[in-house]
Amino acid sequence: MVQYDFSGRVAVVTGAGRGQGRSHAIEYARHGADVVVVDRCGSIETGQYPLATEEDLAETVRAVEARGQRALPLRADVREEDEVEAAVAAALDEFGKIDVLANNAGVWNVADLVEMDQRRWIDLLEIDLKGTWLCSKHVARHFVERGDGGRVVSTSSTAGLVGARGSGHYAAAKHGVVGLTKMLALELAEHGVTVNCVAPTGVDTPMIDGILETVGEEALTGVSDASGSMNIVDEQLVDPVDVSEAYMWLSSDAARFVTGVVVPVDAGMTAK
Repeated sequence: MVQYDFSGRVAVVTGAGRGQGRSHAIEYARHGADVVVVDRCGSIETGQYPLATEEDLAETVRAVEARGQRALPLRADVREEDEVEAAVAAALDEFGKIDVLANNAGVWNVADLVEMDQRRWIDLLEIDLKGTWLCSKHVARHFVERGDGGRVVSTSSTAGLVGARGSGHYAAAKHGVVGLTKMLALELAEHGVTVNCVAPTGVDTPMIDGILETVGEEALTGVSDASGSMNIVDEQLVDPVDVSEAYMWLSSDAARFVTGVVVPVDAGMTAK
Protein backbone atom coordinates (compact mmCIF):
# COMPACT_ATOMS: atom_id res chain seq x y z
CA MET A 1 0.00 0.00 0.00
CA VAL A 2 1.08 3.58 -0.67
CA GLN A 3 2.22 5.53 2.39
CA TYR A 4 0.91 9.09 2.72
CA ASP A 5 1.96 11.65 5.31
CA PHE A 6 -1.01 13.06 7.22
CA SER A 7 1.10 14.03 10.22
CA GLY A 8 -0.40 16.99 12.06
CA ARG A 9 -3.68 16.72 10.15
CA VAL A 10 -7.18 16.12 11.45
CA ALA A 11 -9.74 14.03 9.58
CA VAL A 12 -13.46 13.90 10.34
CA VAL A 13 -15.10 10.60 9.36
CA THR A 14 -18.88 10.22 9.47
CA GLY A 15 -20.55 6.85 9.81
CA ALA A 16 -17.36 5.74 11.55
CA GLY A 17 -18.90 3.16 13.87
CA ARG A 18 -18.09 0.23 11.63
CA GLY A 19 -17.74 -0.89 8.01
CA GLN A 20 -16.20 1.49 5.52
CA GLY A 21 -16.20 4.36 8.01
CA ARG A 22 -14.12 2.42 10.53
CA SER A 23 -11.74 1.38 7.76
CA HIS A 24 -11.30 5.01 6.66
CA ALA A 25 -10.66 6.13 10.25
CA ILE A 26 -8.04 3.43 10.74
CA GLU A 27 -6.27 4.31 7.50
CA TYR A 28 -6.19 8.04 8.26
CA ALA A 29 -4.63 7.15 11.63
CA ARG A 30 -2.17 4.74 10.03
CA HIS A 31 -0.98 7.61 7.83
CA GLY A 32 -0.55 9.91 10.84
CA ALA A 33 -3.80 11.85 11.20
CA ASP A 34 -5.84 12.40 14.33
CA VAL A 35 -9.43 11.37 13.67
CA VAL A 36 -12.85 12.66 14.71
CA VAL A 37 -15.15 9.63 14.47
CA VAL A 38 -18.81 10.51 14.11
CA ASP A 39 -21.80 8.18 14.17
CA ARG A 40 -25.49 8.27 15.00
CA CYS A 41 -25.12 5.10 17.09
CA GLY A 42 -28.67 3.94 16.61
CA SER A 43 -30.97 2.39 14.05
CA ILE A 44 -33.84 3.99 12.14
CA GLU A 45 -37.45 2.86 11.81
CA THR A 46 -37.26 2.24 8.07
CA GLY A 47 -33.97 0.35 8.24
CA GLN A 48 -33.70 -3.26 7.13
CA TYR A 49 -30.64 -4.00 9.25
CA PRO A 50 -29.26 -2.73 12.58
CA LEU A 51 -26.93 0.27 12.44
CA ALA A 52 -23.79 0.88 14.47
CA THR A 53 -23.91 1.15 18.25
CA GLU A 54 -21.97 3.13 20.85
CA GLU A 55 -19.91 -0.01 21.43
CA ASP A 56 -19.06 -0.11 17.71
CA LEU A 57 -17.90 3.50 17.84
CA ALA A 58 -15.81 2.78 20.91
CA GLU A 59 -14.11 -0.04 19.00
CA THR A 60 -13.25 2.41 16.20
CA VAL A 61 -11.72 4.73 18.78
CA ARG A 62 -9.60 1.87 20.11
CA ALA A 63 -8.46 1.00 16.60
CA VAL A 64 -7.39 4.60 15.89
CA GLU A 65 -5.57 4.89 19.19
CA ALA A 66 -3.82 1.58 18.54
CA ARG A 67 -2.19 3.29 15.54
CA GLY A 68 -0.78 5.95 17.87
CA GLN A 69 -3.23 8.72 17.00
CA ARG A 70 -5.86 10.66 18.93
CA ALA A 71 -9.53 9.88 18.39
CA LEU A 72 -12.54 12.01 19.31
CA PRO A 73 -15.86 10.11 19.29
CA LEU A 74 -18.97 12.16 18.64
CA ARG A 75 -22.59 11.11 18.36
CA ALA A 76 -24.50 13.03 15.70
CA ASP A 77 -27.32 12.40 13.24
CA VAL A 78 -26.19 13.85 9.91
CA ARG A 79 -29.82 14.67 9.06
CA GLU A 80 -29.98 17.24 11.85
CA GLU A 81 -28.18 20.51 11.16
CA ASP A 82 -27.85 21.47 14.81
CA GLU A 83 -26.15 18.15 15.57
CA VAL A 84 -23.80 18.50 12.60
CA GLU A 85 -22.93 22.06 13.58
CA ALA A 86 -22.30 20.97 17.18
CA ALA A 87 -20.07 18.10 16.04
CA VAL A 88 -17.95 20.41 13.88
CA ALA A 89 -17.66 22.87 16.78
CA ALA A 90 -16.59 20.06 19.13
CA ALA A 91 -13.95 18.89 16.65
CA LEU A 92 -12.57 22.41 16.38
CA ASP A 93 -12.59 22.85 20.16
CA GLU A 94 -10.60 19.63 20.54
CA PHE A 95 -8.12 19.94 17.69
CA GLY A 96 -8.28 23.58 16.59
CA LYS A 97 -8.76 22.70 12.95
CA ILE A 98 -10.10 20.20 10.41
CA ASP A 99 -8.10 19.23 7.33
CA VAL A 100 -10.19 16.45 5.80
CA LEU A 101 -13.90 15.63 5.77
CA ALA A 102 -14.79 12.05 4.88
CA ASN A 103 -18.53 11.93 4.15
CA ASN A 104 -19.08 8.22 4.63
CA ALA A 105 -22.38 8.10 6.57
CA GLY A 106 -25.11 6.40 4.60
CA VAL A 107 -27.74 3.68 4.62
CA TRP A 108 -29.25 1.36 2.04
CA ASN A 109 -32.41 -0.70 1.82
CA VAL A 110 -34.38 -2.49 -0.85
CA ALA A 111 -37.82 -1.43 -2.11
CA ASP A 112 -39.50 -0.79 -5.46
CA LEU A 113 -40.14 2.88 -6.19
CA VAL A 114 -43.83 2.34 -6.99
CA GLU A 115 -44.39 0.42 -3.75
CA MET A 116 -42.26 2.23 -1.16
CA ASP A 117 -43.80 4.59 1.36
CA GLN A 118 -42.75 8.23 1.64
CA ARG A 119 -41.00 7.73 4.99
CA ARG A 120 -38.55 5.23 3.50
CA TRP A 121 -37.74 7.63 0.65
CA ILE A 122 -37.26 10.58 2.98
CA ASP A 123 -35.10 8.75 5.53
CA LEU A 124 -32.66 7.47 2.94
CA LEU A 125 -32.41 10.73 0.97
CA GLU A 126 -31.92 12.71 4.17
CA ILE A 127 -29.11 10.50 5.45
CA ASP A 128 -27.29 9.77 2.20
CA LEU A 129 -27.67 13.13 0.42
CA LYS A 130 -28.82 15.81 2.83
CA GLY A 131 -26.34 14.58 5.44
CA THR A 132 -23.50 14.80 2.95
CA TRP A 133 -24.49 18.38 2.14
CA LEU A 134 -24.85 19.46 5.78
CA CYS A 135 -21.49 18.05 6.83
CA SER A 136 -19.81 19.56 3.77
CA LYS A 137 -21.47 22.91 4.40
CA HIS A 138 -20.27 23.30 7.98
CA VAL A 139 -16.75 21.94 7.46
CA ALA A 140 -16.34 24.01 4.29
CA ARG A 141 -17.15 27.15 6.25
CA HIS A 142 -14.15 26.37 8.44
CA PHE A 143 -11.97 25.73 5.39
CA VAL A 144 -12.93 29.07 3.86
CA GLU A 145 -12.43 30.96 7.13
CA ARG A 146 -9.03 29.36 7.74
CA GLY A 147 -7.93 30.10 4.21
CA ASP A 148 -5.41 27.33 3.53
CA GLY A 149 -7.44 24.72 1.71
CA GLY A 150 -8.95 21.41 2.71
CA ARG A 151 -10.21 18.10 1.39
CA VAL A 152 -13.76 16.77 1.10
CA VAL A 153 -14.27 13.16 0.01
CA SER A 154 -17.74 11.61 -0.12
CA THR A 155 -19.13 8.16 -0.75
CA SER A 156 -21.35 7.77 -3.77
CA SER A 157 -21.83 4.30 -5.30
CA THR A 158 -21.95 2.48 -8.60
CA ALA A 159 -25.67 3.17 -8.10
CA GLY A 160 -24.74 6.84 -8.41
CA LEU A 161 -23.44 6.19 -11.93
CA VAL A 162 -25.93 3.65 -13.27
CA GLY A 163 -29.32 2.31 -12.26
CA ALA A 164 -29.97 -0.03 -9.33
CA ARG A 165 -33.17 -2.00 -9.66
CA GLY A 166 -34.89 -2.38 -6.32
CA SER A 167 -33.00 0.59 -4.92
CA GLY A 168 -34.27 3.60 -6.84
CA HIS A 169 -34.22 5.89 -3.80
CA TYR A 170 -30.61 4.89 -3.11
CA ALA A 171 -29.65 5.48 -6.75
CA ALA A 172 -31.31 8.91 -6.65
CA ALA A 173 -29.41 9.85 -3.49
CA LYS A 174 -26.06 8.62 -4.76
CA HIS A 175 -26.51 10.35 -8.13
CA GLY A 176 -27.19 13.42 -6.02
CA VAL A 177 -23.89 12.99 -4.19
CA VAL A 178 -22.11 13.08 -7.56
CA GLY A 179 -23.86 16.32 -8.52
CA LEU A 180 -23.21 17.83 -5.10
CA THR A 181 -19.55 16.92 -5.40
CA LYS A 182 -19.16 18.66 -8.74
CA MET A 183 -20.93 21.82 -7.62
CA LEU A 184 -19.02 22.07 -4.33
CA ALA A 185 -15.77 21.56 -6.24
CA LEU A 186 -16.60 24.58 -8.39
CA GLU A 187 -17.74 26.74 -5.48
CA LEU A 188 -14.75 25.95 -3.26
CA ALA A 189 -11.97 25.89 -5.86
CA GLU A 190 -10.99 29.51 -5.25
CA HIS A 191 -10.39 28.63 -1.60
CA GLY A 192 -8.01 25.78 -2.40
CA VAL A 193 -10.48 23.11 -1.30
CA THR A 194 -10.78 19.93 -3.35
CA VAL A 195 -14.05 17.99 -3.40
CA ASN A 196 -14.29 14.47 -4.82
CA CYS A 197 -16.27 11.28 -4.35
CA VAL A 198 -15.72 7.54 -4.49
CA ALA A 199 -18.17 5.12 -6.14
CA PRO A 200 -17.77 1.61 -4.72
CA THR A 201 -19.50 -1.51 -5.89
CA GLY A 202 -20.69 -3.94 -3.19
CA VAL A 203 -18.38 -3.79 -0.17
CA ASP A 204 -17.96 -6.52 2.45
CA THR A 205 -19.53 -4.70 5.41
CA PRO A 206 -22.26 -5.24 8.04
CA MET A 207 -24.64 -3.29 5.79
CA ILE A 208 -24.47 -5.93 3.06
CA ASP A 209 -24.55 -8.76 5.59
CA GLY A 210 -27.56 -7.22 7.33
CA ILE A 211 -29.55 -6.86 4.12
CA LEU A 212 -28.78 -10.43 3.10
CA GLU A 213 -29.93 -11.68 6.50
CA THR A 214 -33.17 -9.69 6.73
CA VAL A 215 -34.24 -9.46 3.09
CA GLY A 216 -32.50 -12.49 1.60
CA GLU A 217 -30.65 -13.10 -1.64
CA GLU A 218 -33.87 -13.82 -3.53
CA ALA A 219 -35.11 -10.28 -2.91
CA LEU A 220 -31.77 -8.89 -4.05
CA THR A 221 -31.60 -10.61 -7.42
CA GLY A 222 -33.31 -7.65 -9.04
CA VAL A 223 -30.57 -5.37 -7.75
CA SER A 224 -27.94 -7.22 -9.73
CA ASP A 225 -28.75 -7.41 -13.40
CA ALA A 226 -27.03 -7.34 -16.76
CA SER A 227 -27.12 -3.55 -16.96
CA GLY A 228 -24.01 -3.31 -14.77
CA SER A 229 -25.84 -1.92 -11.75
CA MET A 230 -25.07 -2.89 -8.16
CA ASN A 231 -24.21 -6.57 -8.06
CA ILE A 232 -23.75 -7.80 -4.52
CA VAL A 233 -24.94 -11.37 -4.97
CA ASP A 234 -23.05 -12.90 -7.88
CA GLU A 235 -19.77 -10.98 -7.87
CA GLN A 236 -17.02 -10.79 -5.27
CA LEU A 237 -17.37 -7.98 -2.76
CA VAL A 238 -14.49 -5.55 -2.40
CA ASP A 239 -12.79 -5.06 0.94
CA PRO A 240 -13.44 -1.80 2.84
CA VAL A 241 -9.72 -0.99 2.74
CA ASP A 242 -9.89 -0.90 -1.08
CA VAL A 243 -12.31 2.00 -0.77
CA SER A 244 -10.16 3.55 1.95
CA GLU A 245 -7.17 3.58 -0.39
CA ALA A 246 -9.11 5.80 -2.79
CA TYR A 247 -10.05 8.05 0.13
CA MET A 248 -6.41 8.33 1.21
CA TRP A 249 -5.21 9.35 -2.25
CA LEU A 250 -7.95 11.94 -2.73
CA SER A 251 -7.19 13.33 0.75
CA SER A 252 -3.46 13.58 0.12
CA ASP A 253 -1.18 16.14 -1.47
CA ALA A 254 -0.72 13.71 -4.37
CA ALA A 255 -4.26 14.63 -5.49
CA ARG A 256 -3.96 18.38 -4.93
CA PHE A 257 -5.01 19.11 -8.51
CA VAL A 258 -7.82 16.55 -8.55
CA THR A 259 -11.28 17.96 -7.84
CA GLY A 260 -14.85 17.40 -8.94
CA VAL A 261 -14.24 13.79 -9.96
CA VAL A 262 -15.79 10.41 -9.22
CA VAL A 263 -13.39 7.52 -8.59
CA PRO A 264 -15.08 4.13 -9.12
CA VAL A 265 -13.85 1.27 -6.97
CA ASP A 266 -15.88 -1.35 -8.79
CA ALA A 267 -13.61 -3.84 -10.58
CA GLY A 268 -14.79 -2.41 -13.90
CA MET A 269 -18.51 -2.85 -13.25
CA THR A 270 -19.49 0.55 -14.62
CA ALA A 271 -17.35 -0.06 -17.72
CA LYS A 272 -19.79 -2.75 -18.92
